[in-house]
Amino acid sequence: MSHVSQKGFTIIELMLAMTFTALLLMAVAMTTIQISDMYNKGITLKEVNQAGRSISDDITRTIAQSEPFDIASPTSRYIVKSGGGRLCTGRSTYVWNIGKALRGGPGAPSIYNVYVDSPDAIRLVKVNDPGGNLCDNPDQGIVKNASDELLSGGDRDLVVHVFTVSKGVEDTIIKQALYLISITIGTNDGEQLTTTDTSCKSPSDGAGNEDYCSVNQFDITARAGNKVQTGN
Repeated sequence: MSHVSQKGFTIIELMLAMTFTALLLMAVAMTTIQISDMYNKGITLKEVNQAGRSISDDITRTIAQSEPFDIASPTSRYIVKSGGGRLCTGRSTYVWNIGKALRGGPGAPSIYNVYVDSPDAIRLVKVNDPGGNLCDNPDQGIVKNASDELLSGGDRDLVVHVFTVSKGVEDTIIKQALYLISITIGTNDGEQLTTTDTSCKSPSDGAGNEDYCSVNQFDITARAGNKVQTGN
């Protein structure tokens, strides 16, 4: 009579195999999380940079087609309040509210610009405004149907945090002037931003979700009066 020898896994071998499998699954999970974090950070950076470049190009083209304008009182074409501002180029007017005002909460500045025909919040819009009526009447509301939205919230809730304008050299003979414009654009999660809203907190601050935070400053040099003169 023959006997068949059967041999199975010992408990130790099973434990080793299960431990190896668990470590492998953990490594896969960690790698997946890291790839996801990198992807989310990349998307956030991309949205901010695309918005900044598009806005910069639009402002540069608009000012190039405009006559030089004043940004000093009492005839300033650059209106600034705590919650936002306006820049009247004589052709179009840029209207914005800053992130702090849009977030609201204790100590937040009041929203400056509002639509008269819509409850939607204004982030940054371009209004057809020949002559700069919106700067002559700085408390006048904005008509949404006459505005072009330049900065939508998107998936990352993008806003203007800072919008400053200064005037450089001006040549009154050829009617040209340089304007230096600095715009800080970024996400608007107050828990992720520093107190000035000009940068994101470091991961060590423990705010969490830092992959969804991005802020970038775009510096623009625009020349007004850069139009081709034609005549006989």
